[in-house]
Amino acid sequence: MDSKCNPGGRHHSCGHERGRGHGPSSFWMHDPKLIFKQTGLKKGDSFLDLGCGTGDYALYAAAIVGEDGAVYAVDIWQELITNLITAADKQGLDNLIGISADITAPLPLKDRCIDVCFIATVIHTLDKDKAIGPLLAEIRRVLKPGGKLVVIECKKQDMPFGPPKHIRFTAEETESLVIPCGFKKTGFTDLGYNYLIQFRLRG
Repeated sequence: MDSKCNPGGRHHSCGHERGRGHGPSSFWMHDPKLIFKQTGLKKGDSFLDLGCGTGDYALYAAAIVGEDGAVYAVDIWQELITNLITAADKQGLDNLIGISADITAPLPLKDRCIDVCFIATVIHTLDKDKAIGPLLAEIRRVLKPGGKLVVIECKKQDMPFGPPKHIRFTAEETESLVIPCGFKKTGFTDLGYNYLIQFRLRG
């Protein structure tokens, strides 16, 4: 397993906790085979799950990348990271590194060490004017040349569940946030209640 991205071992703590909870997950709303087909993730890759919550996507990714790859799962809630590491151990996945950190602060990862950065139903929770730009700059820093960013977000529609409509982003709004930060759009997938957009680093 490549541990060069983060030298802190299986678990690393950075930043402040903002409370306790189980964390929402959109994983069970979708076919994971479809999601990960769009990521292009393969054996030996390094995968970064930002705002990983309960870590369902991270666990699935860890099985794909295998022992020669690595998965970095980041969430601000220490409890979620601890539970995720326990789940990974039970599944025999020792290539998953849990990091409790605030993703709106500098990420505790080295430059150019990630093949695929994944952020699912998180961007709409961040301050559009203060947090999203710096986060995308950090994602650009840690991605390898030609690295991929995969974003899942809630459609901007009235629904009986999920975040209120006024804080959701349309696909076009998400693109308008990401593309100026050094990315180009490479794909779009309609997931029903949500959508998935693929980006790559420009240049």
